[in-house]
Amino acid sequence: MSLCKIYVPQGALGLGVSADDVAHAVELGVDAFCCDAGSTDSGPYYLGNAATKYARSAIKSDMRPLLVEGRKHNIPVILGSCGTSGTNAGVNLYTEIAREILEEEGLHAKIAQIFSSQDPKKIKEKYLEGKVHPLGGAPKIDEDSFESCSNIVALAGVEPFIEALNNGAEIVLCGRSTDTAIMAAWPIIHGVDPGVAWHAAKLIECGPLCTNKPSDKGGVVVTFEKDSAVLEPSNPDNSCSIYSVSAHLLYENSDPIIMVEPGCIVDTSTAKYEQIDERCVRISNATYSESPYTLKLEGARRAGYQTINLVGVRDREIMRDPEGWIQRVIEFTMRRHKSAGIDENDYSFLIRPYGWNAVYGGKVPEGYVPNEIGFLLTVTADTQEKATQYAKTFNPALLHCPYDPDKQIPSFAYPFSPAETERGPVYEFVLNHVVEVDSPTELLKMQYIEA
Repeated sequence: MSLCKIYVPQGALGLGVSADDVAHAVELGVDAFCCDAGSTDSGPYYLGNAATKYARSAIKSDMRPLLVEGRKHNIPVILGSCGTSGTNAGVNLYTEIAREILEEEGLHAKIAQIFSSQDPKKIKEKYLEGKVHPLGGAPKIDEDSFESCSNIVALAGVEPFIEALNNGAEIVLCGRSTDTAIMAAWPIIHGVDPGVAWHAAKLIECGPLCTNKPSDKGGVVVTFEKDSAVLEPSNPDNSCSIYSVSAHLLYENSDPIIMVEPGCIVDTSTAKYEQIDERCVRISNATYSESPYTLKLEGARRAGYQTINLVGVRDREIMRDPEGWIQRVIEFTMRRHKSAGIDENDYSFLIRPYGWNAVYGGKVPEGYVPNEIGFLLTVTADTQEKATQYAKTFNPALLHCPYDPDKQIPSFAYPFSPAETERGPVYEFVLNHVVEVDSPTELLKMQYIEA
């Protein structure tokens, strides 16, 4: 017997949600709309600057059919990691957008706001109490690290979502949360086995990515029974297979078998996958166990300012030895810096040869000679003025440095004028840690709005 049925339209709000697909999900009998709205995938800038990755207009366009169909059919809309990084600013932005839509459509809703931005002083206290612990690959920190962050967020588990929904929230807008918590809360409320709820939530966190045609329009619908869940695409022309479903456990997991979530561990080594027809897969039998409750912390701080310069080169001598040419550019520029009294510790730089090995960074196949290369210079300093000033000192070499100093000076191609482009402030991650908490909502704040 079905206990509940949820619909996940996309892997992130802003990627494109089809109004027709949302309406079709309603016809399939779904009773909750769930969607992730953020990530750290795109780097520390969005957390450090509390900026959204996707355009406001795209977010509003995606949110509209969910809110309209949700209010029309009394279906709650559950969104997490609002505003990309899940800061309080992101929650407030999504609330603003939701209120606009409700007003434009003549609708009313009770909105729950879950805020996950952290007071650095509070997290510092936890650190001094020995309650902050590093995850794999975490940067080294000390007691000054927390207040150096421009923003810190804690990733919520299912508990604040459950509290909001039990309190009658019709739209839940949460700051940073685990992707899976967004999807697991509704089935857990309805009595689904927690192992099944969390396992299914992981598989559907990115919507159609667990289907055989992830680029097709449409999301995924999950029907939860007590001890199992059935996954099917909302698009009738799409399908799920055991391969497409189970493969998603590899996504963003250091271990594709063991899932670690706030307060629990889910072991999928015992899980069963069953192809029940050409479109649907049933999952069951993941093992759930409780663990000490911790929340993941993410923090970012400004690391300086950057200026970039891109030059295109087709010189055949350079194409045979791009790394040798880069070294000549560096040597030429460093000599100029030395004669000008420029302190090399005042900035940092990097030259990446796109078309050679800029992406993977390893050795290229023997005998490989590219047709052309784009050399990207990145200069970082503590002010924008310095970053641009030092980038300009590379300009003559990038434009005219010959492979053979005894030959005539060549000219290469700048695609932009001016050649230097100021990127503004850049950020770095400081926290990839967990913090022990006394309760799941200790570090989170909630409030309700009648909109």
